[in-house]
Amino acid sequence: MKKQNKALFILIFFFFQYGTAQDSLTLSAQEFISIVKNYHPLAMKYQLQNKIAHSEITRARGGFDPVLSGKLGEKNIDGTPYYRQKNLELGIPTWYGIDITAGYNHLEGEKLNSSDTKGGLYSFGISVPLAKNLLYDKRRAMLDQAKFALKMTEAEQSVLTNELLLEAENTYWEWVQNFEIYQLQAKAVEINRKRLHLIKKTFEYGERAAIDTVEAQSQLQSFELKQKEAYLNFIKSTQQLQLFLWKDNREIYEITQLIYPGDNLSDHSAYSDFEFLLREFRNKEVNNHLSILYYNQKHYILESERRLKWQSFLPKLDFMYNFFNKENYPSDYLPLFDNNFQYGLKLEIPVFQREAKANYQMAKMKIEQNSFDTQLKKRELDIKIETYKNELTNYQIQISLSQNNFVNYQKLLTAEETKYSNGESSLFLINSRENKMIDAQEKFISVRTKFLKSYNKLKWMKENFTL
Repeated sequence: MKKQNKALFILIFFFFQYGTAQDSLTLSAQEFISIVKNYHPLAMKYQLQNKIAHSEITRARGGFDPVLSGKLGEKNIDGTPYYRQKNLELGIPTWYGIDITAGYNHLEGEKLNSSDTKGGLYSFGISVPLAKNLLYDKRRAMLDQAKFALKMTEAEQSVLTNELLLEAENTYWEWVQNFEIYQLQAKAVEINRKRLHLIKKTFEYGERAAIDTVEAQSQLQSFELKQKEAYLNFIKSTQQLQLFLWKDNREIYEITQLIYPGDNLSDHSAYSDFEFLLREFRNKEVNNHLSILYYNQKHYILESERRLKWQSFLPKLDFMYNFFNKENYPSDYLPLFDNNFQYGLKLEIPVFQREAKANYQMAKMKIEQNSFDTQLKKRELDIKIETYKNELTNYQIQISLSQNNFVNYQKLLTAEETKYSNGESSLFLINSRENKMIDAQEKFISVRTKFLKSYNKLKWMKENFTL
């Protein structure tokens, strides 16, 4: 809070010290959006999140990495060498749950187990799941889910980035609005100062009543108050703008010079492009929105989990076969189950399968929940799009009405000033006309800002569609 107050003081000090001097800076909407996109911490965070998702895929692929292991061992008691062992083994997991192993084991000693083979022994083995984990297992599920999660994360981060840019751009145009209102009030103050000076002169010449000077002074003071309020709003919006300004070294951009908008509300391309934007949305399918893509990828993740849970209903039946060849002996491969082999068959069947049933039911219910979320999001997007389109169309009509209203009040003020110069009106009526005209011009500025904000909502919504 202290830093904000300090920044507010600095901005006010610079303004009154230098006004709109040449050392002030201007910032266009395009430059501002480029700064936010490249340097804002949230934009950088979203990019890092995508990199994390890529790393998750790499980690899941690690489940299929070959593993090389080695072992050295020796046991000796009272000078008796029980055993000396050297072992080297390579394990290769494959996509279909089959594990392949190859190894060399050298064993010697005087106290070996009867099942151990003395000397060097080469081995080649294979382990095959015959039921559970044959069609799908945790390793494959983790890799599938990591790939789906990457697309899910990219969709989510794109939507969040576009929401950040939307907020930034609308903040910029609110800043422009407050600056233009401040300029309007400053101009009104300047006009009324000149009017007061003229009224005082005509009073001194005996052409105007003394009360006219009081009327002119009151009008000037009223506009001076509005000018101060408008400037304070401009300063506040400048501070809000500063929240989006960062440097490339992740430092906050401190405003040490006056900064003014480089664009005007009247110069925006939206006034000519909004009809094209509305037509583009006629061909947009809500299913192609990145938010729906997010839920679709989430569905694939949950479906992968369901497939994995379904494997628990199958019996765990694993077959293992190892072929052996003693060092310095000729190889004897065939027949496989005749000599130099070891095989095993392991069976596990949960009796009640309560855990498997519960896990599978929960997986199915999560899919159903995601389906509800997807339907809700589709409905939400449909309503948002229609709301933004209606807002845009309505504000475009309001712009025309408020502009005509402002022009009419201008004409009334000009006519009243002509009548006043002919002695047919009063300063009170001029002030009344002027107040109405200023209010109409403020309304015109406000409606333009609302139009641009609605246009931006629809524009950044379009960026969230994949097609």
